[in-house]
Amino acid sequence: MNRTVVPAEPLGTLGDAWRACVGTGRFNLALRQDYQDSLALVQREIGFRYIRGHGLLSDDAGVHHPYDVAGHRGTRYAFTYVDQVVDAYLRLGIKPFLELGFMPEKLASGPDTVFWWRGNITPPRDHAEWARLVRATLRHLVDRYGLDEVRTWPVEIWNEPNLDVFWKDADQDAYFHLYEVTAHAIKEVDESLQVGGPVLSPGADDWWQPFAEFVASRDVPVDFTSFHAYTSGPAEHVPFGVYQTLKPPQNLLDQFARPKELLAGTPLADLPSHVSEFNSSYRPDNPIHDTAYNAAYLAPVLAGGGDHVDSFSYWTFSDVFEETGIPTALFHGGFGMLTHRQIKKPTYHLYAFMARLGTEVLARGADHLVTRDRASGRVTVLAWQPVGGSDAPEEPDRHEVRLSVPVSPTTTAVAGENLPGAAGPAGGATAARAFLLRHDVDVEHGNAWHAWGELGRPASPSSRQLDLLRETAEPRRGASSAPIRSGPDGAGRVDLDLTLGRHGVTLVEIEPVRDETPPWLDDARILGRKRP
Repeated sequence: MNRTVVPAEPLGTLGDAWRACVGTGRFNLALRQDYQDSLALVQREIGFRYIRGHGLLSDDAGVHHPYDVAGHRGTRYAFTYVDQVVDAYLRLGIKPFLELGFMPEKLASGPDTVFWWRGNITPPRDHAEWARLVRATLRHLVDRYGLDEVRTWPVEIWNEPNLDVFWKDADQDAYFHLYEVTAHAIKEVDESLQVGGPVLSPGADDWWQPFAEFVASRDVPVDFTSFHAYTSGPAEHVPFGVYQTLKPPQNLLDQFARPKELLAGTPLADLPSHVSEFNSSYRPDNPIHDTAYNAAYLAPVLAGGGDHVDSFSYWTFSDVFEETGIPTALFHGGFGMLTHRQIKKPTYHLYAFMARLGTEVLARGADHLVTRDRASGRVTVLAWQPVGGSDAPEEPDRHEVRLSVPVSPTTTAVAGENLPGAAGPAGGATAARAFLLRHDVDVEHGNAWHAWGELGRPASPSSRQLDLLRETAEPRRGASSAPIRSGPDGAGRVDLDLTLGRHGVTLVEIEPVRDETPPWLDDARILGRKRP
C-alpha cells in the first residue's frame, strides 16, 4: 500500500458548519436535569453554537392561554417554561435555532397530532391569532434577551410540511399561506430577524420551485433555506425497535447539495442553506445510532458537509427524547450522541475528535482528513474505515491508512540544554521527534453499545453497570513518538502507518518534541539490571 503524501501548504479551511447546530428533543425536555447535564457535557467537549428542536409553541411549553372568564376575554401569553429553557441554553453557551410549531390546541383547526406527546399538526383556525402569538413570542424574546442577541437566532417556520404526518394532508398551499403570515409577523417585530424554511424532509424536490415562485411573486421574506437529510429505507418493525436499509454516506452529501441545484436561477439560490436535521436513520428506535458503524458512516459527511451548506445539525445530542414514547432500555436506538445518564456513543467521539482538529485543511481523502492548527503548528489526522451502506460488501476487520504528514520540528534540541556540562549521548544534537497521541473507536473500543451487549443488555443498568459502561465508552488511547525526517519538499515529515479496527474512527494528534531529558538518566537501569 502506497503512502499518501500530505501537502505542507493548506488546501483551505475546515470551517465549523459541522458544529454550527445540533438537534434536541422537544422544547419542554430541556427542563430536566439529565438533559441539562448531557448538554453541559456536549458543550464542554464539542461546543455547538445553536440547538434546534420541536415544540416551542406546543401546549406543554405553555405559551398560549386564551381565556373567557367572568366577562373577561382575551389571550395571555406565558413564557415561564420558555424563559427557563432559553436561560439554560445561553448559560451553557448555546443559542436557540427557533422552530415555530406545533399548533396550540385552542388555536388548532383540527385534532390531528403527531408523536407520543401529541404535537398538533393542523393549520391555525385563525391566522390573525396565530400571527399575534408569533409576534408576542418574538417580542418577549427581544425584551428579555435583547434585540442584538435575538437577531442572531434563525427562526424556522414549521417542520417537514411536505409530510402529512407533520402537516395536515401535506397541503402545500396551506403551508405557503402559513409561511407568508408567519414571516410577515416576525418582520413586524424587527426587520432584521432571520426567518426561513420550508424545512423539507428528504424526497421533496417538487416543493422547492413552487416555494421559490410563491415567495418571489408575493414578496414574502426569506433569509435562509432549510431542509433535512436522512438515508434510511422503510422501517421493518420489531417490538420496541426497527431495522432499515441504508444508502451510502455520499447520499447525505448529495442531499446537502441538491436544494442549491434546484434553486439555481431563483432569488433563493444564494441564501444561507441549513440542514436543520440529519442522521443515518430518521427513526428514534433504530440501533444503528448506537453503533461504531454510525460513526464511521458519518465521518466523511462531517469532513465534507461544509462544502455544500452553512450548517448541518446532527439529530440529536441526547437520548432524552420521546417521539415514540418513553424509552424502554438504556440503549434503544435513540438519535442521541449520548444515552440517558451521559454514556457516550461512538458518534459522540466522532464529534469530539472533530472538535480537536485544526482549521487549516492539509488533505482530505476517502478515509482521512488532515488538519493543522495555525497558531501551534499541531497537526491532527482523523481517519476512518470507509463503509458503504446496506448494499456494500461487509467491511474487513482491519483498515490501513498510510500517510506522510508534514510536521515542523522545534529548534534543534540538545540533550541537557541549559544544564551546565551536559551533552547528548554522542555529544551533539538529538534527533527531531514528534509526539503522537492516538484515540481509537471501533467495534470493540470506545463502544459502550458493544459492552452493553456483553453485559446481557440490561434494560435498566445498576449503578455498577453504568460505571462499567462509562469506562468502556471511552476511546482507547496511546502515546508514542516518531522521528521527523526531511521530506523531498523540504518539510519535516512523520510517517504514519495506522491500522484501524472494524468500523474504526481514529484521531492522531501530532506535535514536535523539545527533548529536555538530562544526560544522566538511563531508563534501562530502573529495574537495576545490568546492560549487556
